[in-house]
Amino acid sequence: MKILVTGATGKLGSLVVDELLKVVPSDTIAVSVRDPQKAVHLQNKGIDVRYGNFNDYDSLVTAFTGIDRLLIISSDDVLNRTTQHLTAVRAAQAANVKFIAYTSAPKATYTTVEPFKDHRMTEEAIAKSGITYSILRNNWYVENEMNTFQAVLNGMPWIIASSQGKAGWAPRRDYAEAAARVLTGSGHENSVYELSGEPLTQKELADIFAEVTQQEVQLQYLQPEEYGQMLAQSGIPDSFVPILVHMQVEIGRGALEIESSDLQRLIGRTATSLKDALSEITKELAKGNS
Repeated sequence: MKILVTGATGKLGSLVVDELLKVVPSDTIAVSVRDPQKAVHLQNKGIDVRYGNFNDYDSLVTAFTGIDRLLIISSDDVLNRTTQHLTAVRAAQAANVKFIAYTSAPKATYTTVEPFKDHRMTEEAIAKSGITYSILRNNWYVENEMNTFQAVLNGMPWIIASSQGKAGWAPRRDYAEAAARVLTGSGHENSVYELSGEPLTQKELADIFAEVTQQEVQLQYLQPEEYGQMLAQSGIPDSFVPILVHMQVEIGRGALEIESSDLQRLIGRTATSLKDALSEITKELAKGNS
């Protein structure tokens, strides 16, 4: 069996490869990357490094040839993501891939979050492809809040623009471990998993952060208009400000509030506690600031 991970030099992809190496031989693992030079360290471990670009159909067909189980890690190119994903699915069909796992978004089937609709379309394409699949609907990575953590450590307030909305934060490595378990395990045919930690509000996450860092955290709630103004003043491109504001509004409406044990079931343990995750994150931030 040969497994391929797309985007394997990215933040999630690199962790998935780490988790795969714990359970399968390196020569059964392949990766597709846009710049193979950035994956020399993987090649040195015996991993099959292949060139693959979501904007280049032929490169994906070549990269996916001979692959049994494929993990498509969703693109971060929001403007072109749907086209890129559909290209990857077509390439998987042409290469006779037997199984696709795909990192999707929470509640993708009926989401009201505009950027998540790309994921819904990708899920539909995979389901129609005739290839056996597993959909991994990853909730929020706690690492998504790194800018907030750093700002608070620098004495700034914790900005909340999602009101009392909850998110199912878990560390990225937990999601990577779940993906590796699906890629190497059995019984995941045509499955959809809502992967999530315990749903918490931003205030509840801030309370955990305060406990870990042993410092007072000042909370500042903003209305959507105020949040948009803050983003614009911070240098965020005008085209992305409405998208980011929309995301916070939808989170406030429950877009990321999911009660599910799928993550714990796939990794065979309870999700990493946010206290432990934040302890590790603050240590890394401290190193970076030293």
